Amino acid sequence: MASITSKPALVTLRQLLYELRQQSSTKRLSENQMVLYIFNQYRKHQTTDQQLCKAAEEMHYRAKTYYNYLHYARKYKEINTEFKGKGERSLQETANMVGFKLPHDPKP
Repeated sequence: MASITSKPALVTLRQLLYELRQQSSTKRLSENQMVLYIFNQYRKHQTTDQQLCKAAEEMHYRAKTYYNYLHYARKYKEINTEFKGKGERSLQETANMVGFKLPHDPKP
């Protein structure tokens, strides 16, 4: 990847912004300090087509790693709240949670 404006780098930037938007408490991303830092890093590591820069590849790798961290942390939180242990569940609740019907339920 010779340029940070290549398609994979832009896709990663969009993914990062999406995850930050999902986890941000502010509605405007322009007020978010993490977004401003990410934009500054992307601008700092821009290269032209004539330059071969390993920093751009390093930056894309770090951005992808940071995206993966944010994405899977959010997924973990969603799964944890859905299946969090809340004590003893009834047989009906357990069957509904895994998608089964009890034998005495009428079939649709």
